[in-house]
Amino acid sequence: MVSIPKYYEGKNILLTGATGFMGKVLLEKLLRSCPNVKAVYVLIRPKAGQTAEARVEEITSCKLFDRLRDEQPDFRAKIIVVESDLTQPELDLSEPIKEELIECINIIFHCAATVRFNETLRDAVKLNVTATQELLFLAQRMKTLEVFIHVSTAYAYCNRKQIEEVVYPPPVDPRKLMDSLEWMDDGLVNAITPKLIGDRPNTYIYTKALAEYVVQQEGAKLNTAIIRPSIVGASWKEPFPGWIDSFNGPSGVIIAAGKGILRTMRASNNALADLVPVDVAVNTTLAAAWYSGVNRYN
Repeated sequence: MVSIPKYYEGKNILLTGATGFMGKVLLEKLLRSCPNVKAVYVLIRPKAGQTAEARVEEITSCKLFDRLRDEQPDFRAKIIVVESDLTQPELDLSEPIKEELIECINIIFHCAATVRFNETLRDAVKLNVTATQELLFLAQRMKTLEVFIHVSTAYAYCNRKQIEEVVYPPPVDPRKLMDSLEWMDDGLVNAITPKLIGDRPNTYIYTKALAEYVVQQEGAKLNTAIIRPSIVGASWKEPFPGWIDSFNGPSGVIIAAGKGILRTMRASNNALADLVPVDVAVNTTLAAAWYSGVNRYN
């Protein structure tokens, strides 16, 4: 079996969510540990007056990329910025770019998602479910695609006592839900949200479960794999210990407690906080693509 760096040699990668926490670390790790990768196409939308290109420059200039910058000073040449809006039909890609991706992409890492627990159902479905479906439609047309990796969450089925490595039937048909959201106004959507999500705690968990079903259905003829990390926290070892770029999730609580700002917190003694270092989650994701790729004909 070929090594992981050998497998990625000469490959063209498509990455969504490169501006997110896991996406940044995956981009850095891929370029640093697999130096012979051909190119990484990153789908990014302009935001807050910044062009997609400027956003990538900002990301690659941060401390996370210092080690890669020292080891491979010309790494930036391998990052190809593709302006795209995942919430728009056909990902808002121009025809020439679409054709280029169809011709050359070998591996897709779909990391993009809204992770806000209080996101409206309409917005959560648009980015977590519809965007996944649109990306799969594009993937189906790719001529040399070997693997489609979808990053989900360990909590997609947190309403179940036992969770296995299977995709469980969704509470509603994602296609029917997407169609319904087209004609419903915001008031109606917000009114029926509690009934729709049922025993799931929020729209994030609900839509990530729907997205897994979309991957299973639309990716039936593709070589797909789903990654389910738990609560992703600061890096363990790579590119250096303790790297984190936000106060989201457990990081804010840990920092506030460490600084003495947070003295008490209401919690259950029986509750578990399943934290995983971001570099462990990213290494697993890259290894999953390698394993799926080398075994796709077996």
